[in-house]
Amino acid sequence: MRYWLMKSEPSDVSIDDLATMPNQTVDWYGVRNYQARNFMRDQMSVGDGVLFYHSNCDVPGIAGIAQVSSHAYPDRLQFIKGHKYFDEKSTPETPRWVNVDVKLVRKTRLLSLKELRETPALSNLRILQRGNRLSITPVDPRDWHIILELIK
Repeated sequence: MRYWLMKSEPSDVSIDDLATMPNQTVDWYGVRNYQARNFMRDQMSVGDGVLFYHSNCDVPGIAGIAQVSSHAYPDRLQFIKGHKYFDEKSTPETPRWVNVDVKLVRKTRLLSLKELRETPALSNLRILQRGNRLSITPVDPRDWHIILELIK
């Protein structure tokens, strides 16, 4: 089992939105970074833990716990002409972009980015590294357990 931090802008899909979706599940669409795509395609497995992170908002931070609930499959939005995630070089035979489904486990108190930075034991967490802008990052099991303790 692996652990991941996955960023979503609450104006697009928030933890509260996820709670109201059918089966409390969302397809993690729109990833257009090759490294993040490769994490989904090559390393994620059903049941992996997910820290659902609110980004690009007033108070960014971890807003809930989720889990990967499907294997990677082609992101349908890459084929829709005119859509902001359309990719003219992608075809159904050779899709460039994938997503996975993510299912809510539970909403938590918001563990802010500020709190994460103020926790010395989390200094190696990738989201805290200078220049990291990836929307999906692996989380070390040790960091996962520390974060779970912080949000109790």
